[in-house]
Amino acid sequence: MEERGGQQQLLLFPFCRPQGMGAVAVISTNALMEQLYLKYQQRPWTETLKLVHFCMDKPRPSPISNAPDGPLLSCMEKLQRTLNDKSLFSVMNRLESLAKQKGLNSHVSPSGTACYITSNMFYIEVQLEKDGRVMDVKLAHLGEAPVICDDLVQHLRMKNYDAFGKILEDLSNLYQIPGNSEMKAKGYLALQSLEKDLYSMSLLHRSQDVNRITEVLHGKVGHLVPRTGGTPMNIEFYISPYQILEAELNPGSLVCGTKAVVTVEGTDTLHRLPLSPLLVDSQAGEDGNPTFLPLTNELSMDLSACFLLKFHQPIPLSLSNIEEIQMLTGIQITALKLAPLYELIIQSALKEKGSEDLSTHKSCFIVSLPDCPKHSYFINKGPEKSNLAGALVNKIPFTHPKCVPAVIEILRHQMAYNSLISSCVSDKCINEDDSELLYFEVTPHKNTSFSVFFIHPMRENLACVTIDVVTSREVQCSLHLHPQDPTLNSSDGFISRSVKCCMSVPVVMRAIFRNAAKVGADSETQGTEVDTKQKPKLQCEQIIDSNSLEESLSVAGQQDLVKTNKESVPDSPEQRLSTAKLETLGDEMEKSNTTVNTETLSRVEGSNSTASTEAVMQDK
Repeated sequence: MEERGGQQQLLLFPFCRPQGMGAVAVISTNALMEQLYLKYQQRPWTETLKLVHFCMDKPRPSPISNAPDGPLLSCMEKLQRTLNDKSLFSVMNRLESLAKQKGLNSHVSPSGTACYITSNMFYIEVQLEKDGRVMDVKLAHLGEAPVICDDLVQHLRMKNYDAFGKILEDLSNLYQIPGNSEMKAKGYLALQSLEKDLYSMSLLHRSQDVNRITEVLHGKVGHLVPRTGGTPMNIEFYISPYQILEAELNPGSLVCGTKAVVTVEGTDTLHRLPLSPLLVDSQAGEDGNPTFLPLTNELSMDLSACFLLKFHQPIPLSLSNIEEIQMLTGIQITALKLAPLYELIIQSALKEKGSEDLSTHKSCFIVSLPDCPKHSYFINKGPEKSNLAGALVNKIPFTHPKCVPAVIEILRHQMAYNSLISSCVSDKCINEDDSELLYFEVTPHKNTSFSVFFIHPMRENLACVTIDVVTSREVQCSLHLHPQDPTLNSSDGFISRSVKCCMSVPVVMRAIFRNAAKVGADSETQGTEVDTKQKPKLQCEQIIDSNSLEESLSVAGQQDLVKTNKESVPDSPEQRLSTAKLETLGDEMEKSNTTVNTETLSRVEGSNSTASTEAVMQDK
């Protein structure tokens, strides 16, 4: 557009010039609008709409971001997502646009009430009523009869076009295998065989009344949900105690653990994949493992593809676990960027907690718990050693169903370890000196063990709890104290049971400090009673000593263990739920420690002097 003689002028190029004009013509805006009006005033809107559709259906010479009309098309797509589809025409238009975005074809039936989204390997039929309401959605793969897909029906009825588009994308990815249509169909057949074997494995040694949580934590292949329509098969293989408690506190809520999607993907190299189920009669062998048929030429085929366990979010895996998985599957996990494992765990934990700052240079985090002072955790990332390195893994390739149970067990082990480290991470970092904080340092060891160092509640020496995650279901802990320091009234067995119960380092440390405070209070009470019987004149001095001990406990952060820290009491619903979790888990841990407390206190009483024991017995 140019300005000449005070009037706006338009440059019209050949592809948009009116008839009879030259290669380039100059015309005013008013004259152009008048000509357009005269040209289309006699034509019905239906023809105009067809013209618009025809123009939009033209193939794009380049991606949207590089095309000159990219911003316009992007705005149109945003407007289309925002508008509420209430008519048959608008729903059809939306489905056709969505198919085009995913690289699929689409056409409308002659009746105008059905939309077909097609590819060379599958098609989806969407049946609509005249008011635009979705009646039915059917999916048919090549050579198969169409089946009704309830998940696709629900997505379209709820106007959830993003989820519907994701399913279209997943269906297209099933056939991204090098070769002709026959080879692509073989890849899909191999996926079907794998799914049947995995489902049969999930039924091995399974009782009828087994619940979902038990399957997730103990099932040979976790909690398996078969593929239905456009939704791929998924395996839920780990869930934390917090998530279990959240499900119990919110009946009817959908609390999901860590999942993996089972799919197939094209590769540059050939792999031998089964084309029919290999599991023998759904029975386990003599060693308890499933028995599979050999991969003969009749049962398998070399394809440029492999199976995948695909994660919704990347999982931090240690280098040793990655190498073990690669030995099990015989396939290298590609595109790995090695980094300190603890940095990856911290970054993933911050992302899960919704933190905007994902930088890991800050290793000190503030964790608030009910009924105790705030904890400050310094996570020592350790030296740059190979056994402490790791990588974020998005997917695990494999070629045989027998690999899945062992891989699932490794993933569970890693997730249990990651959960403990992540429990020390929060989106709150130290920004001021707080004398009420309890300080802890988390230091990694080899493999999946680490230590938590802290100041003894009643001494100035260091104490240490070593936590070794043997498996996802077995945790071994040991408490190390200076020989001259008093006991903390927490046995190794109690700490191990506590860690297994909550998989939270802060909750376990709170329990240890509470037990230590009880021992100090009980021994102080016994000493006061004995001295009252034997030395009544020194009663005031004993009270002073007792107050001094309480002050020293307060300096160590113990005074607040029996009081409610009002500043740490959350207000949001999520924080209130978190508080309820901590209190419930703490109560369960204290109940499980009743026997330990009684035995420890008995030993403490037995170590007192004979005179003190007699005085206590006389007082009773």
